[in-house]
Amino acid sequence: MQYFPVLILSFFQHALNSGVRRYHVAPVLCQRAKVAMSHFEPNEYINYEKLEKNINIVRKRLDRPLTLSEKIVYGHLDDPAKQEIERGKTYLRLRPDRVAMQDATAQMAMLQFISSGLPKVAVPSTIHCDHLIEAQSGGEKDLQRAKDINQEVYNFLSTAGAKYGVGFWKPGSGIIHQIILENYSYPGVMLIGTDSHTPNGGGLGGICIGVGGADAVDVMAGIPWELKCPKVIGVKLSGKLSGWTSPKDVILKVAGILTVKGGTGAIIEYHGPGVDSISCTGMATICNMGAEIGATTSIFPYNERMKKYLGKTGRADIAALADEFKQHLVPDSGCQYDQVIEINLSELKPHINGPFTPDLAHPVSDIGAVAEKEGWPVDIRVGLIGSCTNSTVAKQALAHGLKCKSKFTITPGSEQIRATIERDGYAKILREVGGLVLANACGPCIGQWDRKDIKKGEKNTIVTSYNRNFTGRNDANPETHAFVTSPEIVTALSIAGTLKFNPETDYLTAADGKKFKLEAPDADELPKLEFDPGQDTYQYPPKDGSGQHVDVSPTSQRLQLLEPFDKWDGKDLEDMLILIKVKGKCTTDHISAAGPWLKFRGHLDNISNNLLIGAINIENGKANSVRNALTQEFGPVPDTARYYKKMGVKWAVIGDENYGEGSSREHAALEPRHLGGRVIITKSFARIHETNLKKQGLLPLTFADPADYNKIHPVDKLSIVGLKDFAPGKPLKCIIKHPNGSQETIMLNHTFNESQIEWFQAGSALNRMKELQQKSS
Repeated sequence: MQYFPVLILSFFQHALNSGVRRYHVAPVLCQRAKVAMSHFEPNEYINYEKLEKNINIVRKRLDRPLTLSEKIVYGHLDDPAKQEIERGKTYLRLRPDRVAMQDATAQMAMLQFISSGLPKVAVPSTIHCDHLIEAQSGGEKDLQRAKDINQEVYNFLSTAGAKYGVGFWKPGSGIIHQIILENYSYPGVMLIGTDSHTPNGGGLGGICIGVGGADAVDVMAGIPWELKCPKVIGVKLSGKLSGWTSPKDVILKVAGILTVKGGTGAIIEYHGPGVDSISCTGMATICNMGAEIGATTSIFPYNERMKKYLGKTGRADIAALADEFKQHLVPDSGCQYDQVIEINLSELKPHINGPFTPDLAHPVSDIGAVAEKEGWPVDIRVGLIGSCTNSTVAKQALAHGLKCKSKFTITPGSEQIRATIERDGYAKILREVGGLVLANACGPCIGQWDRKDIKKGEKNTIVTSYNRNFTGRNDANPETHAFVTSPEIVTALSIAGTLKFNPETDYLTAADGKKFKLEAPDADELPKLEFDPGQDTYQYPPKDGSGQHVDVSPTSQRLQLLEPFDKWDGKDLEDMLILIKVKGKCTTDHISAAGPWLKFRGHLDNISNNLLIGAINIENGKANSVRNALTQEFGPVPDTARYYKKMGVKWAVIGDENYGEGSSREHAALEPRHLGGRVIITKSFARIHETNLKKQGLLPLTFADPADYNKIHPVDKLSIVGLKDFAPGKPLKCIIKHPNGSQETIMLNHTFNESQIEWFQAGSALNRMKELQQKSS
């Protein structure tokens, strides 16, 4: 994958692009194992010796070859000698190396950390301002507008970072995942981030996992972090990428195979000879979108592509150290995977996935005919890519007198990428072909898009190089058919203006009337010149931040200090009402919408007004319309929940498969807890959301028999009995009381371990942390 296509990576694809901020700092090449984790933390060192020691302990215990995923995960165990290890079964207690938080989730994470009463974070941590910048008219104007509108939030995050020792990347720095790739990820690191696309860092051989804010608080507090021991799915790559096929096509193909839940509870580990034909940023692109198949994370083995990228990003010292420990940064020969998928890159064709779900995979050659058959709009209204798109494709169009028929937007992954493509003339080419260069931020990928070219409810098609295309995800319009593909294909389709165009075979008509065919894109893997770092956008935390004041106004509509949730009263949960029985897909976007609601991410009561407003009620087939069981009137979901809470009535939610897939946003767990919810019962959960629910003192339970979903009706009452004997692996009994007086009993499973049961009993994981602190003091 070359420099351009690489750079173009999907921006909320969460960007991943080749580039890196080049800091002119002398390499920290002290002695062995004295190499700094990053330029920004010169006194925090990579500890490969400890990783090696832990791996050797575990390998001796298990007496078998280890996958790369196992080496890094088990290499970070809190107690490798005694930890029980069984893939897919046991819970591991881990010690991650660092934490990263984007600004939308950092607000709640920092509010929870403040509530913990601790003076400073225990591990290197950073905040990245990328989510609150709305795409409207272009980079500079949009950035300034965001700074004005979000000044209160940015000030809170900046001062909280200074007080508690957290690095702060200012608005305009770039997308969190690109900044991590450029500065913080490295082979063998274990990093957790409060964004579901944190696995992007796997492109540099790290175990980078998306989590909720409460998990981040545990790590920042120095508490071992719990993770169910992941299974490992191997993806063996052979052959070599060529032509219009790009790294994005690898994960689009894998998504079609595994579906949105096929990776749940597993790490996707890429291996095989084909790996070496993929650039480091291309590997990051693949890992980034692994979140869409429910994977815990994804990873590639350390190789020369990573070494080259580390060198280009001013981290040759890390590459040299990684070379010394390379045997621990690749899988053991003969290691066993729980499942193996084989893909021949030489035979892989360009793909495009969608609409409305990222696992509906189509070859680009077929999508036009499929769209016509299904009644999907074939005319493309907007093409959107992350980072600098393929300028070679744009150049070809310009040379023949063409511009994009569709609207076309480009989002640089970082300030360094923006500065470099401006310097090298690539941004100019993209503008000339009709592109609009947006701010270095997430923008339309997460719904931060003030779209003006259509009206809400208007049926239309967009193509993006992002990764998530749920209903209304990008523009809040449920009739927008969003398709996900590679940046190269987005660019070509935007020039043609239709899904019926296949750049591998079809011709375009030049301004002079002659037919021509676009040549497959090709460019350098990394820029020939050094990267231009652009503006300095990083704020170092002071050595002593104890005197720093953090202000949260009691009248603020954006920020709100947290009050502890109530403890379990020791009784069974009896006669709960059903707030909503959800029909079909229910992502965290359905549970807690983003877009205009992002401004309330630091104010729990205000953002709770979006609770489940996107979920479809099985009773009437409508969104945000549920029956109030006490008044028999239909009304908005949040209003009904607030009414139940006011009346002192506990309630439950009934969900379908893979409930809570998508974003890591813990607001989807905080909101139901805040408004009086106690139980979420589904056929299955997405990993991050299930953990987030547990952290906030809720009971995420699954039907022992999925068919029992049909036994519960919105007008029923539910009782969960046996909570006094709540124990790991022991099912709970649910009594369903129907309006006619009849009852039936079903069994519910759970995945709670002993410490997680203590979270429930204490009211939340944060409450339990405070209890333990009080006991120790």
